[in-house]
Amino acid sequence: MGKQMIETDDAVIRFSGDSGDGMQLTGTLFADTAALLGKGVSTFPDYPAEIRAPQGTIAGVSGFQVHVGSSVVKTPGDYCDVLIAMNPAALKANAKWAKPNATIIVDADSFEQKDIEKAGFKSSDVFAELKLDDKLIVYAPITSMTKECLKDSGLDNKSMLRSKNMFALGICFYLFNEPLDHALSYFETKFKKKPELIAANGQVLQGGYNYAANIQAIPDTYIVRRSDHAFEKGLYRNIHGNQATAWGLIAAAEKAGLELFCGSYPITPATGILEELAARKDLGVKTLQAEDEIAGICTAIGASFAGSLAVTTTSGPGLSLKSEALGLAVMTELPLVVVDVQRGGPSTGLPTKTEQSDLYQALWGRNGECPMPVISAKSPADCFDKAFRAAKIALEHMTPVMLLTDGFIANGSEPWRIPSMADYPEIVPPIVPEGTQGYMPYERDEKRLARRWAVPGTVGLEHRVGGLEKDFLKGSPSTDTLNHQRMVDIRAAKVARVADFVPEQEIVGASEGKILVTGWGGTYGHLYTAVRELQSEGLSVSLAHFTYINPLPRNTEEILKHFDKVIVCELNMGQFAGYLRMNFPQINFTQYNKVQGLPFTVIELKEAIRKLI
Repeated sequence: MGKQMIETDDAVIRFSGDSGDGMQLTGTLFADTAALLGKGVSTFPDYPAEIRAPQGTIAGVSGFQVHVGSSVVKTPGDYCDVLIAMNPAALKANAKWAKPNATIIVDADSFEQKDIEKAGFKSSDVFAELKLDDKLIVYAPITSMTKECLKDSGLDNKSMLRSKNMFALGICFYLFNEPLDHALSYFETKFKKKPELIAANGQVLQGGYNYAANIQAIPDTYIVRRSDHAFEKGLYRNIHGNQATAWGLIAAAEKAGLELFCGSYPITPATGILEELAARKDLGVKTLQAEDEIAGICTAIGASFAGSLAVTTTSGPGLSLKSEALGLAVMTELPLVVVDVQRGGPSTGLPTKTEQSDLYQALWGRNGECPMPVISAKSPADCFDKAFRAAKIALEHMTPVMLLTDGFIANGSEPWRIPSMADYPEIVPPIVPEGTQGYMPYERDEKRLARRWAVPGTVGLEHRVGGLEKDFLKGSPSTDTLNHQRMVDIRAAKVARVADFVPEQEIVGASEGKILVTGWGGTYGHLYTAVRELQSEGLSVSLAHFTYINPLPRNTEEILKHFDKVIVCELNMGQFAGYLRMNFPQINFTQYNKVQGLPFTVIELKEAIRKLI
């Protein structure tokens, strides 16, 4: 029987290899190709924490998982249908993620005895040791075939080997009947000043495709169907969370009619936001790579005082360093967006791994009574919307705002329907016009309790700012005890009133029942998928996934009290659960927590939820 083309609704491919093997690029090109064809895509880059671990070791393995679907997919998949392992270490680190009967494609040339020993195998039969008898193993000589493709290219050996990831990509393109056009176009753009590399990578990509077509080890190929009704009509592109965050901030500045300034210190995994903003000088964006985290936020506060939409970006340890300056932003009541891309902690922790363990720090990690709004993004594409909303709250309510994302959605990608900015609301900062008489710096808008914003240099609007407590109206330093009580109360009430300007909490499923699953931030895709699958089995399960955290949506209590049990699922030891208990002590919350530097799997979530039924 000849090879068959099998149609499927979705497929998960995991690319893995040494950190120098180009697996991130390989996975990105596969994902972008699928997205351009109108298929659902969700990705999960899995970086090593070491800058350059010893080659061929477990510590240096880099992975990239792609979930392609005929319709919208909200997770990168629990386990993979195809695993590409460029060396024994990659196989050992990732074999556990392969489904039963999965196809595993390995570079046969990298499975020498020294490579096997370096990866920590106890025997030379790595497949038996890993118990992969139920898998289809394709033992492909990727390295030697790459060299064969390029033997007449004039490239040196090192340059040839840099293209071997494209041979693996060609195999995958054949396996899933994907065209080579996008990857070839990428080569032309990427290497436009080095035409020899355009030809080399294209030749190797085609070589991998042809190799897969001619060998008998691959019995069948697959095609992920495309549904014409799965996506809302519009113009789409594939977008990463950090990129979407940067663009959302740019859009907010444009809507507000302000310049955008970002003062930040590079830190994994938030650096991509600073890099993206730095590339947009054509849109009037100003960026400063500061010497440290404290300088980053202080320059942003200065830019805010001067009348800009000010932003600073960081991750967990950097947020700790910014805490004193955050208190200054609260005391001066200046608008500021602080983006915290969470990672594994404490201390330096797991720099390249995801976690949700900065919630308590975002809510309370400052001295004194120092409240600020906290919101979170739920997916890579949602980072655009939540960055915009964070800026709108900061500017219109005259307060610093914390936006929480995490390493999973910051580095992950999905198709994003490019919005019409006409559909986004106006942002109207309370800037005091020139010529205003009797200006009082801390006189407040009755609806929001926001003070007015006077840009320095405006005649007649001179005023004092600083970290000392302020007089109720004039803003002069005050040590009066009753004034301090009044100002503390007002600052807390101002944050609480943000609830009047954010949407009510939505529910996926029935508004009452046996089980309510709750979560926040980047766990949305996995929780949504788990709940939908359980609902399809006829179980009484609903989902309330929070993106507005402080203050919580107005209808939160009304939602919680209509379910027999509430389970809070988060990638920490129970911070959101503790926050909900503090606000709603009458509700009995249970928890499901994970702190492994990895997102949830749908399988484990379904098991945890079933135990409550």
